[in-house]
Amino acid sequence: MDFSLNEEQQQIREMVHDLCLERVEPRAAEIDESGEFPWDVKELFAKHDILAIPFTPEYGGISGGALTLIVAVEEISKFCVTSSLILSVQSLGSLPIWLAGTEEQKRRYLPPLARGEHLAAYALTEPGSGSDAGGMRTRAIKRGDRYVINGSKTFITGGSVADTIVVFARTDQDGDTPARNISAFIVEKTMPGFKVGKLEKKLGIRGSPTAQLFFEDLEVPAANRLGGEGEGFRLAMRVLDHSRPGIAAQALGIAEGAFDLARRYARDRHQFGKPIVEFQGIQFMLADMATQIEAARALTYASGDALDRSLPDIGSSSSMAKLFASDTAMRVTTDAVQILGGYGYLRDFPAERMMRDAKITQIYEGTNEIQRFVIARELLKDSA
Repeated sequence: MDFSLNEEQQQIREMVHDLCLERVEPRAAEIDESGEFPWDVKELFAKHDILAIPFTPEYGGISGGALTLIVAVEEISKFCVTSSLILSVQSLGSLPIWLAGTEEQKRRYLPPLARGEHLAAYALTEPGSGSDAGGMRTRAIKRGDRYVINGSKTFITGGSVADTIVVFARTDQDGDTPARNISAFIVEKTMPGFKVGKLEKKLGIRGSPTAQLFFEDLEVPAANRLGGEGEGFRLAMRVLDHSRPGIAAQALGIAEGAFDLARRYARDRHQFGKPIVEFQGIQFMLADMATQIEAARALTYASGDALDRSLPDIGSSSSMAKLFASDTAMRVTTDAVQILGGYGYLRDFPAERMMRDAKITQIYEGTNEIQRFVIARELLKDSA
């Protein structure tokens, strides 16, 4: 199902697919094994304008459309989820600037990101505030025409390689006011007081650095604040509404890659004198996998279309897509490992990597428990 993709989206899908099949898939296992950020893939994406997809032409991009971005992330994720995060986080880290930045801020920061000269990151989570983003403790105190930031962030995807980081911090003076008194700031990695801590060792997406960040008397110009003071929490939630379909696209791509692998293996693997795909048990598993993938694609593309058309309730549609697609990715990859049997458990085959990579899609940018809360809240609001 193509959900009525236009000609440009179809062309981007084909270009990304062919490029990743030729250049990214052969690197996927090595990237996972080494756990190192794939700078060569980043340069490849920049050269072919893949990193320009999240941006409109006026800021050096080639699209800016949510559904177009989803299609690209989906295709990359079929081959290497770590590599898809290069594009996903470029979008995530720039979204606050796109949504709340002044024209001057957009002109300064977005074109280098669109060209792939700079990388972006989104720094919201802290050691004591994960799902409870409003409980953050990082502080930004205004002094004249500058803010002084002190605190730390954790689980920041791409935090160690990013040049431009949007940092969320409390701007209340006593630290005891409601958690909504949070502001967002554009921080550059070259600013004194910015430090990268340890890189986490992870189950999956191993080549995508997940970093601790520290801010020690980091001075950032007041001109780098995004929106008004105290508007950061609302901005952070808006960003996640816009970015969750990208996580759904990652999960969708993982599921598709795992399904294709399982189907090929089932056709080639012979037991009891015939291909295992001829056994009804395997056929039923493949049928369920394909059905779940089609349903996930429908929700994911619908959420992107809703964003592009500025439809109401994008929070609910984004959460539904992220919830269902990530659960689907976990089910499909687990079944793929089962179909491959002992080979599915070996690192010589990509099924186990896909299963490890799939798990994070149920966790980051809001756990699936949080997504269910968001969906239920919207449903109850309508019935009140």
